[in-house]
This record gives sequence, structure tokens and C-alpha cells, in this order.
Amino acid sequence: MSKLKEKLTQKIQEFRPRTTRLVKEFGKVLIDQVTIDQCIGGARDIRSLVTDISYLDPQEGIRFRGKTIPETFEALPKAAGSDYPTVEAFWSFLLTGDIPTQAEVDEVVAEFKERGKVPAYVFDAIRALPKDSHPMVMLSVGILALQKDSEFCKFYNSGKFNKMTCWEYMYEDASNLVARIAPIAAFIYRYKYKNDEQIAVDPSLDYGANFAHQIGQVKPYDDVARMYFILHSDHESGNVSAHTTHLVASALSDAYYAYSAGLNGLAGPLHGLANQEVLGWIMEFQKKLGEGVEPTKENVTKALWDTLNAGQVVPGYGHAVLRKTDPRYTSQREFCLKHLPNDPLFKLVSMIFEVAPGVLMEHGKAKNPWPNVDAQSGVIQWYYGVREWDFYTVLFGVGRALGCMANIVWDRGLGYAIERPKSVTTAMLEKWAEEGGRKF
Repeated sequence: MSKLKEKLTQKIQEFRPRTTRLVKEFGKVLIDQVTIDQCIGGARDIRSLVTDISYLDPQEGIRFRGKTIPETFEALPKAAGSDYPTVEAFWSFLLTGDIPTQAEVDEVVAEFKERGKVPAYVFDAIRALPKDSHPMVMLSVGILALQKDSEFCKFYNSGKFNKMTCWEYMYEDASNLVARIAPIAAFIYRYKYKNDEQIAVDPSLDYGANFAHQIGQVKPYDDVARMYFILHSDHESGNVSAHTTHLVASALSDAYYAYSAGLNGLAGPLHGLANQEVLGWIMEFQKKLGEGVEPTKENVTKALWDTLNAGQVVPGYGHAVLRKTDPRYTSQREFCLKHLPNDPLFKLVSMIFEVAPGVLMEHGKAKNPWPNVDAQSGVIQWYYGVREWDFYTVLFGVGRALGCMANIVWDRGLGYAIERPKSVTTAMLEKWAEEGGRKF
């Protein structure tokens, strides 16, 4: 048993009594109430999911295992010669909540190299698709193809299934999926956009650096990959991709079934697809300013008002939960200020950041006038030559696998039940509305 799995075993055993006690002794304690607009409006803000992997605070932004993004980057061991932690260090941290030592990180790096060997049949399944299929379809199919070798599924079918130990097999699947999704994504990129001229894995590189290598990038894109995958890893359990993964896994489906479903949710325009839409809007915005025109507060303010007065929104601004600038945006902005401060597209994005919140507040219709993660991420990819917009959600999907997989390992470790909300009819809502509420 690896040291990471050994530590996780101890953590789960220590944690289980907390969940058991809450259900047994305090199960009927009221923690929230549900309104009609929440019921109709997508269960917004209803406190009905549990995760200790991350928490999204409206003012602070995301915390991973209690740490802010800057605290996380500062605390975790860095890749050699890099300002950023390895993805392997972050994976250990998400699973256990402990900052790993360099020796522990090295073990995970070595383990991922073994786990990351993708079976040939996965690539065959992707190649069987029409080449003009969306890369998210290819990624979802590639992940689903891995299901044939699911350790969790084998354990369930063995006749020896045990609810208290099944997490160990989910851990194996989750670890294999995380290790393999980046090479699969790199394969898709080279297959779809680079004439299927594949680049072999470099066994000397960590997760992020090897992904950069396999898609044909050089330094500092290794740091882009590390930063991007960590920033996009988790955002509480209620977003579409994380919630879908949790929901499907709650039926005791294995990690591959669950995350393939989560990826299909991530592909939606209101979720992971937003990053490419934001970049498209920024480039159109640049065209309207005029070729070679330097962005200023005056011309950007006018262009923003023209956008709003035409009944359009400002993509990349606003968030369902956050009420301040998304710290994920800030992290990417800091990277741009260091590595591409004079890039025309970044200069425009930077000026929009200076101007847009004030315009949106004056406009008065935006609950949150601050930028989210999507307002910045596409610009970095474009600068380094990854200009295939429809691939951006695949990058998101690689990062989001970290949080989704850590969550379902813990879901099985704590024996969470199958998710089954209770539905009501519109007639019931109308009746309760007339009566001023449901009578308990």
C-alpha cells in the first residue's frame, strides 16, 4: 500500500465517527429552509451537499482544505525550478488535507507515471469517432472507455462487496483516472489539431510539465498547466460537473461512469464552455476598438456601455456565489503581469478589469460586477499558441478531475447514501403560495 493511501485510510477511519454521530444524534437539526424560488430556480443556495475538499466563500473565494489559493501555492512543495506546486502535491493535499513532504510528493509522481499508462483501446475508441467531433465528446468517450478495467466494478461484482472498504477500490479508479486524463487530453489535442503527430511521454517530467511536453509546448507553459489544473480543480460540490459526478457515483457507479457524466455537464455553455465564449467576446471587443488602437479607460468605457445598451452582457463578469474578484482570476492575472505584460490581448483584458466593475455597478443590474476565472484564462492559452478554443473546456476537465475524484473517494469512505431529492408539483407550489407556506 502506498504511503498516500495508507494516510488516507487513517484519515477516513478517524473521520467516520463524526458523520455517524451527526446523523444519529443531530439528524433532525434544522440547518436551512427552502423557498419557492429556490425550488424552481435550480436549488440555488440550498445547503444540502457535504464536502470537506473545498469551500466557496462569497468574499474570500475558494478555499482548498481550508487554505486560500495563495496559501495553497505557498504551502505545497514546488516543482523543480518552478514557482508553482506539482499537480501530484496538490492531489495528495486534496485527499488528505495535509501538506505533503517532498518525499511524499516524489512517491506520488512515481506512482502517477505507472498509473498514467493509457491502454491502446482508449485511443482506438477516440479514433473511431468522426474527427470533427467536439474534443469534449472525445474526452468523455476516452474516460468511459477506461471503465472496462474498473477496480471498483470488479470488487462490486466479486460477491465480497463491503460498503466500509469499497472506498479503497474507488481510490484506485480515481487515482488511475487522474493519472490518465492528462495523457488522454494531450492525445486528443495532437490527434485533432496536429495531424495525429503524437509526442511520447517524458518519464523525467511531473504531471503538468509532461502535459505541456505532450501537446508540444515548452517552458513556461509547464507552469501554465500546473496553475491551470490546480485553479480549476474544485469549486465546492454544487457546481454541475462536481455535483453530477457525485450524483452518479452515489448510485455506486464507478469513477469512470461518474466522471464521464460530469464532463458532459462541464461541456455546457453555462459551465465549462464559458471560457472559450469569453475569449471570443474579448477578440470581438478588440476588433470594435480598431486595429492597433491602445485600450484606454475612455474607449473601453464607451465600448462597455455600447455592449450593455445593446442588451448584451459582459462575459466573464459575475458569479453565482462570489461577491468579489475571483481569486482564480487574480492568480492568472499575476502570471500575465510577470510573463506577458505587453501582450495586446492581455492589455485589453487588464483595462476591462479596471473599468468594467464601475460600469456594471452604475448600470445596476449585475449582482456581482467583478471578474470570474473565465475572464482571464483563455488569454493565456491564446498567447502561448493554444488557439483551438473548443479545446479549452478539455483543459478545464483535466483540472476538475482532481476535485471530483477526491470527493467521490471520500463519499465512499464515509458511506454517503444514494442522492434522491423529493420532487413536488407546480400545483403544490401554487397551493403553498396561496396559504403562505407549507404546513408541516
